[in-house]
Amino acid sequence: MVQMLDEDGTADPWRRRARRSRRQMPLWQELPLLLVVAFCLAVLIRTFLLQAFFIPSGSMENTLLIGDRVLVNKVVYDMRDPVRGEVVVFRGTDRWVAQEAPAPPTNMAGKVGRTLGDLVGVGRPGEKDFIKRVIGVPGDKVWCCDKGRVVVNGTPLQEQEYVSEDSPVELPPNPKECRSRQFTEVVVPPGQIFVMGDHRLVSQDARCQGPVPIDNVIGRAFMIVWPSQRWTSLPVPKTFTDLPRPDAAPARPAPVDPDPVGGVVLILPVAATLTVLAGSGRPRRTRGRRLLP
Repeated sequence: MVQMLDEDGTADPWRRRARRSRRQMPLWQELPLLLVVAFCLAVLIRTFLLQAFFIPSGSMENTLLIGDRVLVNKVVYDMRDPVRGEVVVFRGTDRWVAQEAPAPPTNMAGKVGRTLGDLVGVGRPGEKDFIKRVIGVPGDKVWCCDKGRVVVNGTPLQEQEYVSEDSPVELPPNPKECRSRQFTEVVVPPGQIFVMGDHRLVSQDARCQGPVPIDNVIGRAFMIVWPSQRWTSLPVPKTFTDLPRPDAAPARPAPVDPDPVGGVVLILPVAATLTVLAGSGRPRRTRGRRLLP
């Protein structure tokens, strides 16, 4: 008995019927499906892994400029606490003055665009979202000034690398205002961090608004992603590497810079997106047509 083979050499009739019934999805159906998948991935990434934040003020100049967008790692602090020198995004406490929020859109298109932007993580920050640099961690003693320098656990910081327009040192300290460079010694409470802006002359920060609970920290800003000409990482300045630990402070893992978690988190969603796109664009085998003799 001679068994008839298909064009690709298989004799399985079930597989022949399955291939015959399978049809290539037309582009007008496949494109909306890809857009839905991409949108769902963006929402998941924004919710659990990464989020882009818009910089609305000059309190972090010249490290961050108005209009910059930074990428924030939202999972790194699930594994460890913030460390000195990192730039963090957090929700301010009741003591923190709300930032000026842009006027909400009035037309339908603007409202829809703002909602979609918030979902995928490219919208403007909320009124109580702030971005500052960590100066002190739980147990640290922070004060100013020693010859105009901020002191952490008895060691003056060399902040020329990142501080822009420091506050005047001659003004007397005022716990209700951040106009003066001087402030009395603060022992950072357990579970909180002491944060300051890099543009000290205009920054409203922990000098007058108090430390921030670590639970309020949304994540670490580790990269400027927009505009493209300012694309760069946000490393920990060298002045924070050799600071002494606070008295009786528990040992903490040393920071690794650039943050490996940030890199892994960034690669995984990109790889997942490329996998989906590659799968959708994979060429499909079709039955060939034979010429009659």
